[in-house]
Amino acid sequence: MLSSRCLLRSAFTALSVAGSASSSSTSILPHVLTRARQYATEATLSQQSPSEVNAALARTSVLYKTYKPVTPGIRHLKRPLSPHLYQGRPLRELTVALRKRGGRNNHGHITVRHRGGGHKQRIRIIDFMRMEPGPCDVVRIEYDPGRSAHIALIKNRNSELSGDKIWSYILAPDTLRAGDVVQSFRQGIPPGLVPGFEDSKGVRGKILNKQEAEPSSQTQTASTASLALGVLRAIIIKPGNVVPLRLIPPGTIIHNIALNPQGRAILVRSAGTFGQVVEHEESGKYSHVRLQSGEVRQVLQDCVATVGKVSNPLWKNRNLGKAGRSRWLGRRPHVRGMAMNRCDHPHGGGRGKSKGNKQPRSIWGWLAKGKRTRKPGPKGPKNSNKMVIRERPRGKEKRGL
Repeated sequence: MLSSRCLLRSAFTALSVAGSASSSSTSILPHVLTRARQYATEATLSQQSPSEVNAALARTSVLYKTYKPVTPGIRHLKRPLSPHLYQGRPLRELTVALRKRGGRNNHGHITVRHRGGGHKQRIRIIDFMRMEPGPCDVVRIEYDPGRSAHIALIKNRNSELSGDKIWSYILAPDTLRAGDVVQSFRQGIPPGLVPGFEDSKGVRGKILNKQEAEPSSQTQTASTASLALGVLRAIIIKPGNVVPLRLIPPGTIIHNIALNPQGRAILVRSAGTFGQVVEHEESGKYSHVRLQSGEVRQVLQDCVATVGKVSNPLWKNRNLGKAGRSRWLGRRPHVRGMAMNRCDHPHGGGRGKSKGNKQPRSIWGWLAKGKRTRKPGPKGPKNSNKMVIRERPRGKEKRGL
């Protein structure tokens, strides 16, 4: 009996000493013992799941859809995942039938080789002008068989427009989703959008000097003009908006670049491509734009461009998996010149795999693989492009050497 009492007393003493020691250690290092220790295997499910940013940056197969190789045709098949695409049919009023010619002209002669066959398609009519002002709601993002980028179906909120102008297809910028709102400022900035901002050819969105300003109540001071320009850019510089180049700040990513103030967008329209505004000339006439190839050229500041990067950037890493998918797309086999006869190609004929120590040439005899066929810029020939400031990088410059 006495031994059991002594045992209980020693146990209670040990517990009290441990409690006092823990309280003193907590007071000394409260940040160490505030929570229990966890091992990697004991992490919760929320801690194990990566965030959306980490998942997007992770180089895993989650970005592409692959298949179990039950057949040879799908062993290497790889498709970009696009769960946001609309699964239904396009708006038929904005499509026309594609009449295929198999690469032949009106005389029946083949002018474009390796064309023929393919699945039946309808051409989506894309609005590259964006003339109608006002906010437009993005209804859905769709697949377009005629281009590598995705397209967006938008609806103008102006009920007074005719039926063919309310609905339209545009190139979908990256990150654009259904429910977003896009606008076109091709006609200029609406008056009263930003109080204190004046957009004219004399101003060009720059800060006015007090000496040059007219003495009136509506004159902009330097600070007011700068603030108004910043507020304006916060409103209009959004993906999918069409903005004149003079109002786009340097460094902005753009696409769908027009070369004529009244013309349609013709540059930077392929999937994943983008251009960048480098600078605006002090004369107020030209802006310098870097294209996808690295070429820097002058573009009139009255021309427009769309803010953002073209959608479907993973398209370049796709793999069709088999030759039949190329035939479904209307592409016929590409035969090598060395595999032809002497009468069919400059590389043809001979015994074995030989092209007779000739320089690489096309089927028409033109030099290939390095022969310069275009020299743009101020130092070029008579009818070259004078708007090119810097040519695209080639050779060692392209490789960064």
